[in-house]
Amino acid sequence: MTNKELTNWVNEVADHAKPDAVRWFDGSKLAMLSLEDRMVADGTLHRLDSESHPHSFLHRSHPTDVARTEHLTFICSKHEQDAGPTNNWMSPEQAQADVWPLFAGAMKGRTMYVVPYLMGPADSPWSRLGVEITDSPYVVANLAIMTRTGDAALRRFGPHTRFVRGVHSLGDLSPTRRFICHFPQTRTIWSIGSGYGGNALLSKKCHALRIASVEAHEEGWMAEHMMILGITNPQGVKHYVAAAFPSACGKTNLAMLVPSLPGWKVETVGDDICWMHVGDDGRLWAVNPEAGFFGVAPGTSRKTNPNALAALGRDVIFTNVALRKDGTPWWEGLGPLDDGEVLTDWRGNLWTPGTKEPAAHPNSRFTVSARQCPTVGPSFDDPQGVPISAIIFGGRRARLTPLVYEARDWAHGVYVGATLVSETTAAATGAVGIPRNDPMAMLPFCGFNMADYFGHWLSMGRRLVEPPKIFHVNWFRTDEDGRYLWPGFGENIRVLKWILERVEGSQAVRPTPIGNVPVQSALDLSGLDTARENFERLVAVDPRAWLEEVERNGAFLDRFGERLPEAIRREHRALADRLRTAIS
Repeated sequence: MTNKELTNWVNEVADHAKPDAVRWFDGSKLAMLSLEDRMVADGTLHRLDSESHPHSFLHRSHPTDVARTEHLTFICSKHEQDAGPTNNWMSPEQAQADVWPLFAGAMKGRTMYVVPYLMGPADSPWSRLGVEITDSPYVVANLAIMTRTGDAALRRFGPHTRFVRGVHSLGDLSPTRRFICHFPQTRTIWSIGSGYGGNALLSKKCHALRIASVEAHEEGWMAEHMMILGITNPQGVKHYVAAAFPSACGKTNLAMLVPSLPGWKVETVGDDICWMHVGDDGRLWAVNPEAGFFGVAPGTSRKTNPNALAALGRDVIFTNVALRKDGTPWWEGLGPLDDGEVLTDWRGNLWTPGTKEPAAHPNSRFTVSARQCPTVGPSFDDPQGVPISAIIFGGRRARLTPLVYEARDWAHGVYVGATLVSETTAAATGAVGIPRNDPMAMLPFCGFNMADYFGHWLSMGRRLVEPPKIFHVNWFRTDEDGRYLWPGFGENIRVLKWILERVEGSQAVRPTPIGNVPVQSALDLSGLDTARENFERLVAVDPRAWLEEVERNGAFLDRFGERLPEAIRREHRALADRLRTAIS
């Protein structure tokens, strides 16, 4: 390795953490197999049935370490106002005094792995390098799936190449000594006390969003919590859309959609993270920086996501799922069990149907190469990325938000994203089902002041010759008895069809105070009698309920003070005025 900055840094970490050995992971098949054998031997991994799931494993994490710990995640910018009111802030000096000492000797008795990785297609000018130092072989195995390790990364390292530095240690897994710290000025990440994906796989949320969002703001591009999907209609016209949903709200299912309408085809480009740049043609172009999927297992089935299930037949790491006696994984929603069947649950205990606690943890995961998904195509590795025709925001709202509505223009669309509200899920620690503001689904992932982030969105729009149209969707609207009004899953192609027809300038709309909703004749509901009967409820906009929402959002926006862009304030006032007019 000719990069002295990298080798010096590795030596400094090793001197501080005191590992028994230091190993550079080269991403080779031999290195991976050796790593897996050691983990199986020490119980970190359990081999699954070799016939049904060849080269696949189960990992059980500590029961206190099963989700992102947002309350222990910090932005360590020089000034508190640069982190903003939605982030936890810690000064770099305090982190150096309180967190760095926790790494002292933390790797004694363990091997310290050095993992260079590449985020993005191998030959893309938009790809970025990172290096994670970790004492968790489980993390190394996941990084080998989720990023491009080995030659793809190493051959891009020159003597002065910049890279994101990540230091991770399991520590003693104590929640009281668990911290995830991000240093935007030095492009550095520290994580200690957790082995869970979002806290420990530093390439993912830490690098690809929190650090990358700062780089994007400074350099004029966008790092977003979005999936990327290519959609081709029966006439052969193809569009790409990017969509932002909070974690565990159906983003992966949408990214791997199996269309219910004949003649429609989809291509999966990414399921979670999207880096977007202004192309020479003035359009917005996107690449997926990741190489794999770190998906939520519960609810994944042949009905909800057959493409994901097809990808999970081999070469998978399952985390915190249940295990059947035949050595195959199981989770709630996968399929029925045999009468009287006894499983081993995610904690390693015997479990039978009817037990109060679930067999698989609600946030149990699978890690698998994206190339195993049947819908992943050549665009996945395109170095230039794909042009984005539409941006979609969405989340879980049981009663308020219509199935789909269209923003009037880019500024209004930024406001729609800035005031996104969704009901919480098991992907993060805390209560489930509570509405919370999650702007652009980036609340836990924006590495700087979110008011400045809104301003960056507005400035990006001004640079675009053809800005994508912006929409909001809600697959989760229910009736008074809690039943979903929309069938979802493969039927969501009908909503995407309407969105793309709006992009092309066709299909009628009905203006509402919050945006344009489809008229019933414009949304293809053929064969969906229940949805047709529920259509008016699916697209209904209650001005009084929305005015309450606007007032609540106003309190959220007020937290940003004078840094909130005037364009967002203007859109907020205009929406309140339209709603009051509708009420009167």
